[in-house]
Amino acid sequence: MYKETAKQVLDFIQKSPSCFHAVAEMAAMLKNAGYEELRECESWELKRGGKYFTTRNGSSLIAFAIGNDLDDYHFQVTSSHSDSPTFKVKEVAELKGKGGYVQLNTEGYGGMLCATWMDRPLSIAGRVLVKEGNTFVSKLLSFDKDLVLIPNVAIHMNRDVNNGMKYNNQVDLLPLFSAGECAENDYYELIADALGTTRENIFGCDLYLYNRMAPSIWGAKEEFISSPKLDDLQCAITSLKALLESKGNTHAVNVFACFDNEEVGSGTKQGACSTFLYDVLQRINDNMGFTKEDYYRAVAKSFMVSCDNAHAVHPNHPEKTDATNCTYMNKGIVVKFSANQKYTTDAISSAVFGGICEKAEVPVQYFANRSDAAGGSTLGNLSSQKVSMHTVDIGLPQLAMHSSYETAGIKDSYYMVKALTTFYNTNLHITDSESIEVLEN
Repeated sequence: MYKETAKQVLDFIQKSPSCFHAVAEMAAMLKNAGYEELRECESWELKRGGKYFTTRNGSSLIAFAIGNDLDDYHFQVTSSHSDSPTFKVKEVAELKGKGGYVQLNTEGYGGMLCATWMDRPLSIAGRVLVKEGNTFVSKLLSFDKDLVLIPNVAIHMNRDVNNGMKYNNQVDLLPLFSAGECAENDYYELIADALGTTRENIFGCDLYLYNRMAPSIWGAKEEFISSPKLDDLQCAITSLKALLESKGNTHAVNVFACFDNEEVGSGTKQGACSTFLYDVLQRINDNMGFTKEDYYRAVAKSFMVSCDNAHAVHPNHPEKTDATNCTYMNKGIVVKFSANQKYTTDAISSAVFGGICEKAEVPVQYFANRSDAAGGSTLGNLSSQKVSMHTVDIGLPQLAMHSSYETAGIKDSYYMVKALTTFYNTNLHITDSESIEVLEN
């Protein structure tokens, strides 16, 4: 059971070389499960018992299943993100160098471990805006070939490299595209050929490097999984699987939200700090015939599980983690705490989620950063700026977060699906901040 779930996660990630591909893959899964696609720019006609999803920017997605008995309704939400640290190809991409070399001009997206991107086969994926008549059409593009590589400088030319290297993105991390065989604009001709159009019809690109190394299940006892983009596609696909495998919540609206741009602050129109979740929840409320007052009441009774991966104790550097609030692969879901509220978990949300995991028979671990070290932030506190509800921040333990190839435990994806399926199947009856009743549907 653990291995089968892990294989499904890794298969999804391999089909998702960019955030746009990840959302397209999720949309296909939802359609196959009977969810109806809605467009934000069109009128919605929702019904009780209905299942729907909508996307924004092609890189964020919200799906929801409406209960049949909504007389005293609320929302039960999971959130995750579709993006990962990488390098974005600039609009004018080709850089000619000495001896006929052609590099691609890129810039960093998010905070990646730079060294992990070097000396390995890379390719390019994302979306391209193509003009067809009077219409600009967004098309997915993924080159399924080893296309570029970022070469290291040999140790003979940099004897101090193993004593520490400070990378300059504009100098050290540009991918090599050609040794001289490519002519000017061959990069754009390559894109045009792949899309069956001409260079003149390409009017915009959001293209990124991606690691071509295949995901792996490994170890003497097959304890580990390794893959690009575990942060946060592992949480995204396990959350979605939980929604699809759940039987539904009669007295609530179950919501799956996957946002873009978490790695660069979530401040875009499709990020967790945007109006996307607020807009969708408002439209659900209005379509069900409820008032503005009903919406406020529903949100006050709602609960979010913010899902973004967590740091496992590093075998070479256990001193980097807290003495007692530290987590390990294959030992369960991580509940994340932060006194400065970079994570939103408090006693109430921790207790509720702990109860859900107990019901699901899933192990739970607790994480906090060392008190002398700053940690990262995630989705919960950002989405709460637009839609404020009880929130717990959780994740799955992994090593080498923000590497181009990350590692996690083989059991934990299964734990996540099981716990979040139980969450979606459970009616959380929140009367106030002092009393949250966990009911059967």
